[in-house]
Amino acid sequence: MTSIDSLRFMFTSHLLLAGKQWRQISQAAVTEYGISAASAGPLLFIRRLGEGVRQITLAEYVGLEGASLVRLLDQLSAAGLVRREVDASDRRANSLRLTEAGNALAEKLEAELSQLRAKVFEGISVQDFEAVMRVFDAISAAAGPDADALRIPPQKHPA
Repeated sequence: MTSIDSLRFMFTSHLLLAGKQWRQISQAAVTEYGISAASAGPLLFIRRLGEGVRQITLAEYVGLEGASLVRLLDQLSAAGLVRREVDASDRRANSLRLTEAGNALAEKLEAELSQLRAKVFEGISVQDFEAVMRVFDAISAAAGPDADALRIPPQKHPA
């Protein structure tokens, strides 16, 4: 029987590796569509968070510093996938919208990633996923209220 301390240690050790491995396999899936994994993240999160999301909010969700995100948004904008607009309620802020081409690409990427998730997680039960989500909730709670604010509302999750 494995002790709870040992399981906790193994979980946290594997968490970082699993994140890296997921990025590797999902990166391979999105690059087939002519977009880098780095650019795919902001594109997908603009779609998931909703049109008009503020640039600073997007930076928090994708875990990028402002300057790094600006470079990616410049690339997405130059590719005709994203539009920046001055936020109507705060002229110092930018809100982001997908163009028609950006929305079409994001839709294709979401479908591709949905198929990838189905393949990778085949055989894992709903109960197992619910247990993992409870663990992630515990991590978020320990990180503080700011971390909870970054959770994607259920209605914003892709199908």
